[in-house]
Amino acid sequence: MGWLYYPILLRLAHQWWRDPNFSHGFFVPAFSLFVLWQNRSRLAALPRRPSWWGLSILVLALVVLIVGDLGAELFLSRFSLLLVLAGIIVLFLGWAYFRAVLFPWAFLILMIPLPAIVLNQVTLPLQLLASKIAAAGLRLCGVPVLREGNVLRLPSIDLEVADACSGIRSLISLTTLAVIYGYLMETRFWVRVALAAASLPIVVAANSLRIVGTGLLVQYWNPDTAWGFYHEFEGWLIFVASLIMLYLVHKLLLIIFGKEGAGA
Repeated sequence: MGWLYYPILLRLAHQWWRDPNFSHGFFVPAFSLFVLWQNRSRLAALPRRPSWWGLSILVLALVVLIVGDLGAELFLSRFSLLLVLAGIIVLFLGWAYFRAVLFPWAFLILMIPLPAIVLNQVTLPLQLLASKIAAAGLRLCGVPVLREGNVLRLPSIDLEVADACSGIRSLISLTTLAVIYGYLMETRFWVRVALAAASLPIVVAANSLRIVGTGLLVQYWNPDTAWGFYHEFEGWLIFVASLIMLYLVHKLLLIIFGKEGAGA
């Protein structure tokens, strides 16, 4: 595994370091290891029933690796590592053991950057949706604005909702944090799913608020706030606001459906 996946993992870590969209990747395997360590007593007590089906999964994993390398598709090459892990677990420990570690294994999928074709298909709709909501918000605040696609034309400046401002970075990071938060704070599966699903509307609302705030600052204060330090600071501020909204969604679910089954 080390010989096969060393270059793949090295390039993956490099992308985590260089690409802000996937910088959360460093935390994903760390959290999976934490979950395994937290459940170590239960895992140690499980009976080990090796299954030859694991060998079939290993063969499938190697086929996926070869296809990914031949097709220069990084996602397949990286995903094949998860299939190898699954095959080894089933081969040496059995299906019951794999079911017991299914969550930390599946969580590792979030460390793999999405294929560019998928990322582009998600980014554009998020750009247009954020632009529409922001244009409506600016009009409510008394700022005349003309929207042309993902460009907002204000009296003082034109604001473009670029790919980096589409919210895709916040969506990926917030979804990862929502899964972690749900696991730590809830035992009810449906609440965990609801928290993860809430990431999308939260990110859309928070990102639209960021664009509205930028438009107001540009219009009534200083056009330089559309880029540079002010723009980056707004991004961090809005992400913190997204985390607060996620927490409030959880509290609302607790109020409506009660606290039975909630974690510490």
